[in-house]
Amino acid sequence: MSARKKASSQGLRILVANDDGINAPGLKVLERIAKALSDDVWIVAPEVEQSGAAHALTLHEPLRLRKISARRYAVRGTPTDAVVMGINQVITGRRPDLVLSGVNRGGNLAEDVTYSGTVAAAMEGALLGLPAIALSQAYRVPDPVHWSTAETHAPELVRLLVKTGWPQDVLININFPPVTADRVTGTEVTVQGRRDIGSIVLHTREDPRGNPYYWLGFRRQVGTPGETTDLAAMARGAISVTPLKVDLTHEPTLRTLRKVLP
Repeated sequence: MSARKKASSQGLRILVANDDGINAPGLKVLERIAKALSDDVWIVAPEVEQSGAAHALTLHEPLRLRKISARRYAVRGTPTDAVVMGINQVITGRRPDLVLSGVNRGGNLAEDVTYSGTVAAAMEGALLGLPAIALSQAYRVPDPVHWSTAETHAPELVRLLVKTGWPQDVLININFPPVTADRVTGTEVTVQGRRDIGSIVLHTREDPRGNPYYWLGFRRQVGTPGETTDLAAMARGAISVTPLKVDLTHEPTLRTLRKVLP
């Protein structure tokens, strides 16, 4: 895997996407973050919320693209669709230098990354050969979402990451802790954690006509996460920076299977 060429944040062309939809408050936060880095910022986001859409791609119906204003578009599709449309249809001439996805309302930690449309939008950027970063703002119910934490700390962090560079087929997953900006304890480079219990809960209900319907939710118990995980960083009030790779191959099992299978 070749190292990605380092780039200066000056003169960046940035594509901004998300999974919470074109009207999400976190998208407005990310737009301000991007504009702190560059004046060449393009917004292409889903028309409606797509949380939990993961890396879904729309294949069985047409995509609708709506221009809202200069460099701002809504796509009736998934976060992945938004990035594909942004790179291949909306932005002409020079391709984007950076894809930013978020800022998601809620953390994308541990096994969340497999469900997250925010992470998937960044992953699509990486698959299309671009540096990509997913950003999420964790919060605790019933506390408000501290958007200013991401807005305060993200510009310098993204600028440093872009200057440093990272390999192709890798995306960066950033989570901001559920604290105010002045209470952030630092920035930690972490591994993807795993909750002790993380299962989907199926609620069965009944509509006014007596017909059953179902509502999916999550029942999660963090337990005691490993010290170097994204979960532990959140518990310490730190910003978590986790490099994720697109290649999901498990190398130890690969080597074992090659010994036993023809």
